[in-house]
Amino acid sequence: MMQHQRLKQQTIMQYPHPALLAAPQIEPILSGNLPPGFDSSTCRSVYVGNIHPQVTEPLLQEVFSNTGPIEGFKLIRKEKSSYGFVDYFDRRSAALAIVTLNGRHLFGQPIKVNWAYASSQREDTTGHFNVFVGDLSPEVTDATLYACFSVYRSCSDARVMWDQKTGRSRGFGFVSFRSQQDAQSAINDLNGKWLGSRQIRCNWATKEESQEKNDDAPEYNLQYTTVYVGNLASEVTSVDLHRQFHALGAGTIEDVRVQRDKGFGFVRYSTHAEAALAIQMGNARILYGKPIKCSWGSKPTPPGTSSTPLPPPAVAHMPGLSAADLAAYERQMALSKMAGAQALMHPQGQHALKQAVMGMGAVGTSQAIYDGVFQNVATTQQLMYFH
Repeated sequence: MMQHQRLKQQTIMQYPHPALLAAPQIEPILSGNLPPGFDSSTCRSVYVGNIHPQVTEPLLQEVFSNTGPIEGFKLIRKEKSSYGFVDYFDRRSAALAIVTLNGRHLFGQPIKVNWAYASSQREDTTGHFNVFVGDLSPEVTDATLYACFSVYRSCSDARVMWDQKTGRSRGFGFVSFRSQQDAQSAINDLNGKWLGSRQIRCNWATKEESQEKNDDAPEYNLQYTTVYVGNLASEVTSVDLHRQFHALGAGTIEDVRVQRDKGFGFVRYSTHAEAALAIQMGNARILYGKPIKCSWGSKPTPPGTSSTPLPPPAVAHMPGLSAADLAAYERQMALSKMAGAQALMHPQGQHALKQAVMGMGAVGTSQAIYDGVFQNVATTQQLMYFH
């Protein structure tokens, strides 16, 4: 608690309230991982990356509330570094947050703050022609690199490779073109030309280099559409996992696989946005008495993968229960979880609840169905931004 208060006081001193700033208009320079042609004129939300795992949601919220009133806030925790999104009531507060907070250290780790954008705003460059650009000066950003190469009409994307730990440029990047001829012209025309404080090197990107570009952080790489699901109970089958994620309503499921002997599985969605929502909604839900762990799959979905949606999973077989009985059972289970959690800790309470379930006609109900009392109810879908 004391450390939290010290960080709060340091933050307030470093980032004064916007009323104390003289400049009436503050406009961030477009930089970082923004899609080409990105228009920030209507944005009120910012992306926050490279967050130290020890940073709590209340602390981060306090830090960003110093630039203006916050409408919504979301922190997505990861083992090595977390990320999040802050929605402000007005654009100026969001712009001020980018200007004053980007690069600031929390627990010794510099956070990255930029405009948030929907994943659909970045073009899918699968099958495009990639050019490697080396010897980039530290100040060159995605926007700078794209501005340099966008004189060629088919230029579709530009990305500087960043060090996730330091938040600094690694000194090289990639530019994508829809036209092979434009890509070759860019190599011929711009190799050795000055960009910033250095002469850049341009050449065709090798397969390994292109793979590195495609293996960029899954949070904003559209090729990642698979959810990794860990900590699965040994009883869980692919049907169980399909039923669990279908209930979330996050999107169209194309494939479900379970490694029962290893305790994990995969759920592939049709889009990156759907998979991201499924990770957010599905993480820590109870399946067969164990909280599942959801994260991105280790590899992007290969181009050309079949995109045929799976049919809806069969409803779980519960002998003796009608649809009305099942609905009543689910309501009773939800109420029991909220109001009778303490009672369930005692054998008598567990026995009474089980008898109540059996009394509804579910004679022969399996232990797995009984354990389902602890499963979470699917939440409503929420709008999420990706960076």
